[in-house]
Amino acid sequence: MPDIESLLKEKRIFEPERSFAKQANWRKKKVAEYRKLARKDPKRFWAKMAREHVDWFSPWKKVLDWKPPFAKWFGGGTLNVSYNCLDRHLEGRNAWRRNKAAIVFEGEPGDVRVLTYGQLHREVCKFANVLKSLGVAKGDRVAIYMPMIPELAIAMLACTRIGAPHSVVFGGFSAEALRERIVDVGAKLVVTADGGYRRGQPHALKPARPASRTW
Repeated sequence: MPDIESLLKEKRIFEPERSFAKQANWRKKKVAEYRKLARKDPKRFWAKMAREHVDWFSPWKKVLDWKPPFAKWFGGGTLNVSYNCLDRHLEGRNAWRRNKAAIVFEGEPGDVRVLTYGQLHREVCKFANVLKSLGVAKGDRVAIYMPMIPELAIAMLACTRIGAPHSVVFGGFSAEALRERIVDVGAKLVVTADGGYRRGQPHALKPARPASRTW
């Protein structure tokens, strides 16, 4: 039986199908150019990437403040993850993506759901309003204890939309492990579900609550 060290030395290369590779935005020649620039002048490279691929609410003042072992990237700049994941794909020259698939979900029982960028944006905005109606404000922490379903991504993006840091807790943890993480992060709200599927079988989440409710 192989030991852990041998498993870390993976040398095989799994190339994507040609039809899939042709749709990629980055070609081998382009990647080589990027690699060369990144090695020669990393600050200039990442500044270029940040300008081209991220929407900023306010520009950064300094690309990198490097004081080993700490690094601060794009100091002074402000952005929103939810906006960059959704809104920027619905506006201006990117508006054509509104009806493109953002999430393709296949559940264990065989159910399939597809959410376009437009649909996902609507659901995220709705849930962001739900969070605010429950008193969650910018800076409040939210714990997310859910199965792997589209609503998990919706909850995460809704949190980032209103500036509420979130902590995702694995649905297989015990009640005590869940409580510890809720208390440790100081969560104001827990987003959960009745249950989901694991290894083809229904898996309930809510019954696994701690014996003590003094969270």
